[in-house]
Order: sequence, then structure tokens, then C-alpha cells
Amino acid sequence: MRILAVDGALARASAAVWADGMVLAQAAQDGARGQATALPPMVARVLAEAGLAATELDAVAAVVGPGGFTGLRAALALAQGLALAIGRPAIGVTTGEALAAALPAALRGSHAVWSVIDTRRGRVLLERIAAGASAAAAPPEPFELEALPLPDQPVALVGDAAEAAAASLLAHGATVHLTESWLPQAGAAAAVAALRASGELSPRAALPLYVEPPAVRQPPGA
Repeated sequence: MRILAVDGALARASAAVWADGMVLAQAAQDGARGQATALPPMVARVLAEAGLAATELDAVAAVVGPGGFTGLRAALALAQGLALAIGRPAIGVTTGEALAAALPAALRGSHAVWSVIDTRRGRVLLERIAAGASAAAAPPEPFELEALPLPDQPVALVGDAAEAAAASLLAHGATVHLTESWLPQAGAAAAVAALRASGELSPRAALPLYVEPPAVRQPPGA
């Protein structure tokens, strides 16, 4: 199974080629903007480093969200276009799934993983993955940071709002492990996509996952 994965959900653009259980090549560029221009050359670079032509891929994967509107759309458009061009499936991976997959297996086995993403609107989006699982059983939910539910077991926190969530949950007596998995990695997303391709996880289309409507700025005088 040879998979190209791309991500632009949060403040990073990344691309990776994954095959036979390992990342063959990867590239990343941090920054809240610029995913649309950064991703295409990254894809060309990682394919070249992996020694693969696009037609040799078995699937193309993309992180579908939650995340920023522009970065998500850039990564998804690229993945969908390439998958269509080479006649391969386009597979979706959620932000929480990609973040969780980057953690050590022992931690994922002993802790539930909570992905906490900042909406930039005063709320966070919580995606919960059970201990030992690779995907969430329910869609992400919006919460005020101070109103996050208290976990009934130790949780590992991932996502760009993980640090703030840890402070809030610790203040209420929760047992949390603050990880360093704050931004998705395309290589981890590819590993989740491989589980989907093999039937070990339920299918997910490479379509944007919006928990809340994208913010639309009104023009002056509207």
C-alpha cells in the first residue's frame, strides 16, 4: 500500500509518502497561511524522494478537519484532483485521528486521546478517541474552554488548544497528559488512511469536516 497524504488543516502544510508501514519521505512548513502555494511543490518533492510516480500510488489522503477553511480546502482540492487524475481513491482523515496517530502506541493504549482545536471564535472543538482506538466514535463537538467535560479516565491531549485545555481540566482535578502533538503530520495521517484502505476503519470521504459554519466576513457597509 503506497499512500500520499497532504494536510493544511491548522498552522502547518505537510505532505508525506507512506508505504509498507513507514514514511518514505515527508516535508512540512509551519505557518497559518500559504498552504495553497506550499503544498503542490511539497507533493512533487516527497514523491521524488520516495522514488515514486503519482501513478504508482494506491491512494491519496487528506486531513479533512476540523481546521481552517482555506488550508483545508487547499489540501482537499489537491488530494481530490490528484486522485481523480490517477484513478485512485481519495481518503479522508480527521484532524484528531492524525494527531492521535502521531503519539506512541503505548500512550494511545493507556489513555483516551482528546483532540482540542481552537476555533478562533472563543470556543474549541473536541474530538474524542477511546483508548486503543484509531478513530473517534462521534463527530467533534464545540465547547467553551471552561465548559469542557471532565474525563472519567486519564486523557492525552493533542491539538493547537491542548495547552489551554490542559490548564482548564487540571484546575478541575482531571488526570491529563499534555502531549507535543499540536499540529497534524501528513505521515501520521497516511497511517490512518492505510487502516481505512484495508477496511480496518470505516470509510471517510476526502470532504471537509465543518463542525461550525465557516466564518464569513461582511464587506464594509453591509
